[in-house]
Amino acid sequence: MPPLPPVTKTLILICTAVFCLQTFVPQTLTMWLALWPVGSGLFGPWQVVTYAFLHGGLFHLFFNMLGLWMFGSELERVWGQKRYLQFLLAGALAAAGAQMAVTAMTGSHNPTIGASGALFALLLAFGMLFPNRQVMLLIPPIPMKARTFVVVFGALELLLGFLDRGDIAHFAHLGGMVGGFLMIRYWRRRPPFGGRRR
Repeated sequence: MPPLPPVTKTLILICTAVFCLQTFVPQTLTMWLALWPVGSGLFGPWQVVTYAFLHGGLFHLFFNMLGLWMFGSELERVWGQKRYLQFLLAGALAAAGAQMAVTAMTGSHNPTIGASGALFALLLAFGMLFPNRQVMLLIPPIPMKARTFVVVFGALELLLGFLDRGDIAHFAHLGGMVGGFLMIRYWRRRPPFGGRRR
């Protein structure tokens, strides 16, 4: 197994450290760092980034960090540290924007936490760059091509976004995928960002 590239390793360590802090001061961190709806009275502009470092439980943290390791490590090696960070930021911001739109429409005052939006951006990028790479679902353990993996997860998130009334931000996940897609289009100078590079 190759060593973790530096940005991926640092992000995993930061998220783990913040999760440990949450066990001691959960209310304080949630109040200041979670993404609160604009109308809640607790919203701060920094929260569109800081929410991604908080997690709601050990399994939430584990699966997000597992995905960051699985998909982010290789993308960081391909893109380099700067572009990789730009991409993660685009995914997190797009996910935050989508979630803020949803909470505004539904009137929800619940906060959002987790790196899942950025992770779904990484998932989409992995499927675009390595469409024929075999990946394995954990539950159930079914191998499939990366592009199929992306389509399946995107369709599930869209369906669950309309059907599930739980505390999972499905539309934030989709927002992360859209943000990742647009970032790659921007880098490639594809519409809606202009013509191809010569």
